[in-house]
Amino acid sequence: MADWVWPAGLALLGAIVGSFLATLVIRWPQGRSVIGGRSMCDGCGRTLAALELVPLVSALASRGRCRTCGAAIDQRHWQIELGCSALGVVSGFAVPGPVGAAGAVFGWLLLALAALDVAEFWLPDALTGTLALAGIASIAVAPPDWTDRVIGGGVGFASLWLIGFAYHRLRGREGLGGGDPKLLGAIGLWVGWAMLPFVVLIACLIGLAAVATAIARGQRPAATDRLPLGALMAIAAYPVWLVMIAWTL
Repeated sequence: MADWVWPAGLALLGAIVGSFLATLVIRWPQGRSVIGGRSMCDGCGRTLAALELVPLVSALASRGRCRTCGAAIDQRHWQIELGCSALGVVSGFAVPGPVGAAGAVFGWLLLALAALDVAEFWLPDALTGTLALAGIASIAVAPPDWTDRVIGGGVGFASLWLIGFAYHRLRGREGLGGGDPKLLGAIGLWVGWAMLPFVVLIACLIGLAAVATAIARGQRPAATDRLPLGALMAIAAYPVWLVMIAWTL
């Protein structure tokens, strides 16, 4: 198979997967069914036709608005579709073949988790568990080996859990969300234990950059302000995986 087929195919598949993940990100926190029910306009309730559900194309054609009532369509639909498509292209170019496909799956799940954490400060166990299971399954096609992954999963979970436990004992309040250790554990099952420090380091640097940007805009951070650590780790994990793959293949 020609190398260009992989980025092209994963780009197309990414847009389709992104359409489902966008629906999941928007509906799940609202308690709405992700699988059942027809897609409809949130403004007028009109059931959307098949041609209005084509990933990316429909949003571009409608300019992001319902053609009946003119209500704005949640921008996360096309943003997540575009993000998943871009992750497919990058994965397909970086490592054409099954390894690239595995990397695309990693990126797609991370994107969904990051979007949920940013919007809701929520990392659902079902989605984090799916990421973990996909990491175990990817052992069949991609490095590192299973021992590195198992250690990474255990170290990732235990390290953040202990930090959160210690913070709660010392300060008497929660400092980490319960989903953060589980997410780092799931990431460890993908990248192995040796790459986990880089995931945490990059996540912290992104968080510091976000705080510095807020200060530059005149906002004054408080000790009780929250940052979506899960989203920061998700953003950091994919490029770390790419570097790890480049070193090992």
